[in-house]
Amino acid sequence: MKLQFITHFTDRYSYFDSARMALEGGCRWIQLRMKDASPEELEYEARRVQALCREYGATFIIDDHVELVKKLEADGVHLGKNDMPIAEARKILGNDFIIGGTANTFEDVQMHYAAGANYIGCGPFRFTTTKKNLSPVLGLEGYRNILNRMKEADIQLPVVAIGGITYEDIPEIMQTGVSGIALSGTILRADNPVEETRRILGLLPE
Repeated sequence: MKLQFITHFTDRYSYFDSARMALEGGCRWIQLRMKDASPEELEYEARRVQALCREYGATFIIDDHVELVKKLEADGVHLGKNDMPIAEARKILGNDFIIGGTANTFEDVQMHYAAGANYIGCGPFRFTTTKKNLSPVLGLEGYRNILNRMKEADIQLPVVAIGGITYEDIPEIMQTGVSGIALSGTILRADNPVEETRRILGLLPE
């Protein structure tokens, strides 16, 4: 999936609205990220977004909550640096679920690969306001360096760039060799998020 959309709650849109607009615009990979929600709120929203993803034939990933992924039979989970270790999540979920891991360095990638991750969310590309406790910013050079070292180590995992990426950044980022990009604010800050999603997909190779 060249474009992953990460839900975000704004003054204008709910988590559900944000997912719906990205799907309407053609995105087929949604990650539900609700860091400060109660378990009840999260499950309620997850069920709604999952139903929407099924309607559109999209992949549905939940951030952090491994047990909920199993309970709802979502497509997978994304685990940040302070979430459950990937190896532990793999034991709980088995091999039928997608597990993604956040990485900021080649060493992170190596660790996730060894633990059985299916893809890497790598960033941040630049400073972003949607995330607290930000890791060091990578920029284009950071991606090139990590991808070169992965090649040398024969680690074949999709790498998705994330963190403060704008429409204008996409062509250069894709040239580093990443498999795709993950966006949130760039789409939701647009006047028309559905059209913006379509515009972004138009920049990405098939």
